[in-house]
Amino acid sequence: MNQKIIIGVVAGLIVVTGAAILKTKKNSPAQVTIAFAGDTMLGRLVNQKIETAGYKYPLGNIIPLLHKTDLNIVNLETTLTKHMLRIPKVFNFRAEPDRVQTLKEGRIDIVSLANNHSKDFGDIGLLETIATLDSAGIQHVGAGATLTEAKKPFVVQKNGITIGVIGYTDNEPSWKAEKNKPGTNFIEVDEIESVKKDIRTLRTQVDILIVTLHWGPNMQTVPSQKFVDFAHQLVDAGVDIIHGHSSHVFQGVEVYKNSLIMYDTGDLVDDYHVTPELRNDRSFLFLVTATKQGPQKLKLIPTLISNMQVNLAPQKDAQASLTLMQKRSANLRTTVTDDGVVTISK
Repeated sequence: MNQKIIIGVVAGLIVVTGAAILKTKKNSPAQVTIAFAGDTMLGRLVNQKIETAGYKYPLGNIIPLLHKTDLNIVNLETTLTKHMLRIPKVFNFRAEPDRVQTLKEGRIDIVSLANNHSKDFGDIGLLETIATLDSAGIQHVGAGATLTEAKKPFVVQKNGITIGVIGYTDNEPSWKAEKNKPGTNFIEVDEIESVKKDIRTLRTQVDILIVTLHWGPNMQTVPSQKFVDFAHQLVDAGVDIIHGHSSHVFQGVEVYKNSLIMYDTGDLVDDYHVTPELRNDRSFLFLVTATKQGPQKLKLIPTLISNMQVNLAPQKDAQASLTLMQKRSANLRTTVTDDGVVTISK
């Protein structure tokens, strides 16, 4: 049976208890719980750590939570390839293809490949990554062998609710997929007309429409007004949930017209240098409960990355993350309760 992990801050302590997460009352509407997380980087030192510590290691003690949801979505910021010829850039991320098992251990259902690392090892690396995910049964959006494939959404039904996911990025414009060229589903932020057709087409097929979006520069704690305006335009066009990532630090969340905008979900796991003033090792699992009428609630589960592994955050880190998220979300006119809950639709 699906179980719910409830984390609250009580008298300065993080309380974790088990309870039914999807045990729907007889007369309650069907619902799903979708876990979102940010950049998932399995290359470099994480790749090496898996060699000695095993496939489960990078996801630490959050694995049980990921096994109790209906759907798990992350941004895969790593190629999964044996191809060694990197393209010229500052950082190139590559993991051995068998490291896809780490995603399977965490029951990651969908990854976004619309980002600035999916072609770190060229077209060959991207295509092998896609083939590796396909062989593992992990869905992917936002990149492909052609523009048609890169733009293709993934649609799935859970508990009678139809969910659609489409991926975009505004990073690396030269990586844009073309008719016969592998690449990403690249867009310009603020050009809403370029994506309206995609959204309107998918809207007719699904109850919940999710856009997963790799956008903006690194280490930004606040979305620019241009990004806020674009997110609002996406919602106005028919999007229910925006899953943002790229900055490596979490940004505030916003409830806008009964839709949920997660401007940046930070990082899930990586080997990155931690900037003390930004604490990019802290983030959350973002658990969204939704019905056919749209997202209803967000539950924030504080996490902490250390030694190439993500775990539930200790009390001090969890409290600091929640307090900061409350402040950043308040600036977006959205309330986060002391136990990390955002009510989206009443």
